Amino acid sequence: MGDTMARRAARHAWLVALLAVVLAFAAACGDDDEEGGDATSAAAPATSAAAPESSAAPESSAAESSAAETTEATAESSAEGESSAAASGPATGDPLVIGGPFAQTGPAGIADHKDCWNGVELAMEEINAAGGANGRPIALEVTDIDMLTPEGTQSAFQALVDKNVDAIVSPFSITWQPGLDVTAAAGIPYLSGGTSSPAIAYAKSDPEKFWNFVSDPAELNYGRGFIESLDLLVEAGTWTPKNNKVDIVVGDSEYNTLIAQGTKEAIEASGGTWVLGEESEVQGGITDWSPILQQLQQSDAGVIMVDHWIGAELAAFAQQFTANPVPGSLVYLQYGPSQPEFLDIAGESAEGFYWGTMIGVPNVGKGAEFRTKYAAKYPDTTFGIVYTGWCYDMVYMLQDAWSNVDPADKKAVMQWIKDHPYDGTTGHIDFSDIETPTYPVNAETPETGVTHLFFQVQGGEHKIVSPEVYKETDYVAPPWG
Repeated sequence: MGDTMARRAARHAWLVALLAVVLAFAAACGDDDEEGGDATSAAAPATSAAAPESSAAPESSAAESSAAETTEATAESSAEGESSAAASGPATGDPLVIGGPFAQTGPAGIADHKDCWNGVELAMEEINAAGGANGRPIALEVTDIDMLTPEGTQSAFQALVDKNVDAIVSPFSITWQPGLDVTAAAGIPYLSGGTSSPAIAYAKSDPEKFWNFVSDPAELNYGRGFIESLDLLVEAGTWTPKNNKVDIVVGDSEYNTLIAQGTKEAIEASGGTWVLGEESEVQGGITDWSPILQQLQQSDAGVIMVDHWIGAELAAFAQQFTANPVPGSLVYLQYGPSQPEFLDIAGESAEGFYWGTMIGVPNVGKGAEFRTKYAAKYPDTTFGIVYTGWCYDMVYMLQDAWSNVDPADKKAVMQWIKDHPYDGTTGHIDFSDIETPTYPVNAETPETGVTHLFFQVQGGEHKIVSPEVYKETDYVAPPWG
């Protein structure tokens, strides 16, 4: 008994001494943090982007947790927890750098590009907090881009190459060729959300040169899928067209021209179910839609497709259309309403408009989880349904590759991405043929591709109305009937 009590006294004395050492160490660490700042942040390279929140130190350290305990059992448990935290805690070491050619001052695309930027930073924050890619943190190097000119695009991509980034994640560049050429010459993985059939065809024409490039589905699918979505609404009984005529208003970009081409091909293939009505063109920068509205009222088509991509300009259309509408027409604004500025500018005038995207974030599963996390990180930002999730997914695909092959072997990184499809917030992303498949166009199920989602603005929010597998609510008659 005496020996046992002596051992307990000795052990108690040892624990007290250990506790004093730990408290002294924790206090010293706190002083270092105040004087020298965050070591992870200091080690990161200087970038033109704000430092990601993921570089911040955790709120409490394992040492502080140990110091709070007073029993031997809890001290042992804390020591085990410290070892576990060290294995899965914040990443350290040389960062792997993603280049972001994001429009900040250019003439177009700022809202979409900011969505992408936010998605990238959220993914980086999560990945770095969980240990990075084999312990290496992921950092972001941003440069401004004028994506409407070859010179602006080439300059932005070359600037990132010159900074030795490890990969480039781009929402899109309307002038697409310089980005492919610059990254191919440098041998840098280039993950794009550019939805360009010419860019995809260009890359496939020389796979030995453009092994580094992958993309979301091509824009031709927008037009084809739109006509198919009309059939689904009719079959569901949620919409009855007043006539089968489809008027098309086409923007002046190659992107919009090709979408219109896909739409007209689908109309012709419908065998008379749908017929092409009036076709008109608009220039980028349009503010006065009254001439277009006059043509639409004279035509009185059952379906109006405004094939233009700039959210602010579509918001102006919505405001002017609702003031003088075409009664009973379904009005499809193609893709632009996904940009946060559409709802912000259009306000109540946005109600009832129909639109679609092939890389949107469904409100189920990983998509719903991502929406919640995004709202928590950016509480004062209207959620962009497209590039937030797509760019978030691209970072995770890079992290997966960097964790499994040598990041310095760029071909191996890209081959890993092509060989390993990823189930992300936007769906099943399979880059084995450069362009990921789309349900229902060339993927048989939602589990084998990303899904062409169709939304309607209802109650000031974007609600999925088709296809059935992701539907949140039925299509309803818009305020204009």
